[in-house]
Amino acid sequence: MIERRLFLAAGAAALAAPNVLRAQSPQAVSLQIDGAAVPFYAPIYAGLEKGFFRSRGLDVQIVYAAASDILRNVASGNVGFGFPNGDSVIAARANGLPVKVVHTTYQRGIGALLTRSTSGIRSYADLKGKRVAITALGSPNYLQLQVGLKQARLALDDVKLEIVATGAIVQSLQAGQVDAIVFSELRKYNLEADGFPTHMILSNDFLPSFGNVVVTGDRTLATSAATVRRFNDAITESFEWVIAGNVAEALQIAIDKHAPTWKGQEAILERAFRDTFIASVWQSPTTKANGLGAADLAAWQKNIDVLAEYKAIERGFPAAEMVVQPRAIGV
Repeated sequence: MIERRLFLAAGAAALAAPNVLRAQSPQAVSLQIDGAAVPFYAPIYAGLEKGFFRSRGLDVQIVYAAASDILRNVASGNVGFGFPNGDSVIAARANGLPVKVVHTTYQRGIGALLTRSTSGIRSYADLKGKRVAITALGSPNYLQLQVGLKQARLALDDVKLEIVATGAIVQSLQAGQVDAIVFSELRKYNLEADGFPTHMILSNDFLPSFGNVVVTGDRTLATSAATVRRFNDAITESFEWVIAGNVAEALQIAIDKHAPTWKGQEAILERAFRDTFIASVWQSPTTKANGLGAADLAAWQKNIDVLAEYKAIERGFPAAEMVVQPRAIGV
């Protein structure tokens, strides 16, 4: 009788084995990242290398694309997750795409006004009559310039506006062709490394915005909340690991395996990670109270309202329609 029970148990186990293996196989998940492979995505690369996603049963495949394509793919369900910038998500939602921000990874934008430190420009009010460069009309830095000037009681006509291509805008400041540029604060580190003393005014101080955030489709969130929660948890652990003192190792992973053309810039990158990303981009009072990826809905709402005011989007909408708190997912 005992032998029969053992035989039956063994047979049942054998029949169940394929199902167990299937349950333990990692789930294939796609992540589309805005732009190209760069070291600034090091926490994600490190999370893949350290197994933070796989330990949660996720086999993540990375693809790079433009933000608009990412959002269309996520909305349609062709891609599980995206990592575009916040402005593009707002524009997509305003145009009716069913997308949700499920992890506010970058708590603020990294736009900034950069000038030579000896220029005497210490505020937007000091830009009157100065040559100011942006990359394009309708770009995020164009909006930042308009809002900054308005707060200083100036208009676009009060400055000499110049359009300079992304690849040349920093050089135009170094060469003295313009007095100021509205671009990325990260370029401050390159400028100072080149011996160009730089003064910076952060755009986020007067215009809340968001850099890269995790998005998924409305349908994916509704039908696969557990997967979204696991993905978020892996993203959070990845960034926490870098913040906890592993910047150098994360950058090494990023450069060795994803962005080899950045080799030799490790010192500049480490400073940018410490002084910008860890200090105030990935972390904020909101994240300290509610964990990495938590959303400040009031800041999101102000961003939406300003984009609507300046006609960057056709209409505003409640931030809560688009932004989800990570801790609320799958609960």
